[in-house]
Amino acid sequence: MADKLIIFDTTLRDGEQSPGASMTKDEKLRIARQLERLRVDVIEAGFAASSNGDFDAVKAIADVVKDSTVCSLARANDRDISRAAEALKGAASARIHTFIATSALHMEKKLRMTPDQVYEQARQAVRFARNLTGDVEFSPEDGYRSEIDFLCRVLEAVIAEGATTINIPDTVGYAVPELYGNFIKTLRERIPNSDKAVWSVHCHNDLGMAVANSLAGVQIGGARQVECTINGLGERAGNCSLEEVVMAVRTRRDYFGLELGIDTSQIVPASRLVSQTTGFVVQPNKAVVGANAFAHASGIHQDGVLKARDTYEIMRAEDVGWSANKIVLGKLSGRNAFKQRLQELGVELESEAEVNAAFARFKDLADRKSDIFDEDIIALVSDESVTSEQEHYRLLALSQRSEMGERPHARVVFAVGEQEFAAESDGNGPVDASLKAIESKVKSGAEMLLYSVNAITSGSTESQGEVTVRLQLGGRVVNGVGADPDIVVASAKAYLAALNKLHSKAERVAAQG
Repeated sequence: MADKLIIFDTTLRDGEQSPGASMTKDEKLRIARQLERLRVDVIEAGFAASSNGDFDAVKAIADVVKDSTVCSLARANDRDISRAAEALKGAASARIHTFIATSALHMEKKLRMTPDQVYEQARQAVRFARNLTGDVEFSPEDGYRSEIDFLCRVLEAVIAEGATTINIPDTVGYAVPELYGNFIKTLRERIPNSDKAVWSVHCHNDLGMAVANSLAGVQIGGARQVECTINGLGERAGNCSLEEVVMAVRTRRDYFGLELGIDTSQIVPASRLVSQTTGFVVQPNKAVVGANAFAHASGIHQDGVLKARDTYEIMRAEDVGWSANKIVLGKLSGRNAFKQRLQELGVELESEAEVNAAFARFKDLADRKSDIFDEDIIALVSDESVTSEQEHYRLLALSQRSEMGERPHARVVFAVGEQEFAAESDGNGPVDASLKAIESKVKSGAEMLLYSVNAITSGSTESQGEVTVRLQLGGRVVNGVGADPDIVVASAKAYLAALNKLHSKAERVAAQG
């Protein structure tokens, strides 16, 4: 039997560290359910000690997910570890992932601790965590840039204390494949009790080599767990991409000789859900999940594919979840058909009232758009107004006037808490006028870092527009996403969604990368 490669997904923890990618509890739950359908082995649900909101999200996911191990990150101290254990109480299978920096640079400049102090804290943290759960992962932050003799000493000690997984992070994306693979191989050869733990890789993509480094850690170093995210989401240049690692191992089984537990048909649905939830658009030429991943423009390529698919395709589009039959519902579809499609898409709304609200929005959309695609439904139920959380800012009405040669004007009616406001403004365009009208009443003072528009489905001017607005205020960066067939309305929704996130005062503690 071939070895199994464990897929550890950290979209909800490390992926969420992307500026503006923070998610609500309901959004995290929806993604966690999709990850479970994808059959990832471990879901790192968050960093329970970082905030009450993150604790609640980890707890909610632990209570719901049954087929994947649910993990919480924790710094190497008793408070963080206890908080993680408390959040994970309801999990069918739980893991505590504790970490401390081990590179000379991090110990001196960040921790201001001596190597002996770090060694002792790592050992005691794992011992404490091991008393709370049988599954403990340890990561030496900035492990790849750590002095190898010291790293061996720390890792031997934490394995002796009961760490069941040892993860070697390339925290700053500095590694290159051959060197990283040999680094892990050397650690495993030099540490006497290395066979008592599963070895794991966690690579960042700063030099564009996160997937290559991770696979080298597996093939050269003997690691049997890869830490990754959907769409490669993550801070800076992102993390190792789950879909690329999985399909590389699956497609080149002749080389890797490893088994996977992943249901690859759920890869594209997971990619779409994460993209639409966070507002981080997948580039068209992204491997596996990009819109052009299975498109052939060259006449020679098209001819070859028509004669025999494997002339130019090493994977089948349907194997990763691309579907030729995208139209699912229309104007005449009833509530039961809509509810059934929600279930097929893995969307679980909390109550019948939420289903009814989502269905009402669906019917409204169907009146304006003849064909409703899966992407439309996901965008529709991802709208904050459908979730159980009451939003502080809500769009009620919008009208705008834009004529060639005249300055555009917009009037927006929106709610702030229980109060209703109407505001008007001119602008350089209808979108600019609408957002200025909102800001004239809200007076948030936030700086707009990004405004982007994408069609949710391709091939028609009837498509819904999905707008992402990224705002920065007081060091906080948030994304707001809005969808509507009318781009101006979608823009107002996105702006208000971003303001809602700024209004949330939940603070996050920076964690390991």
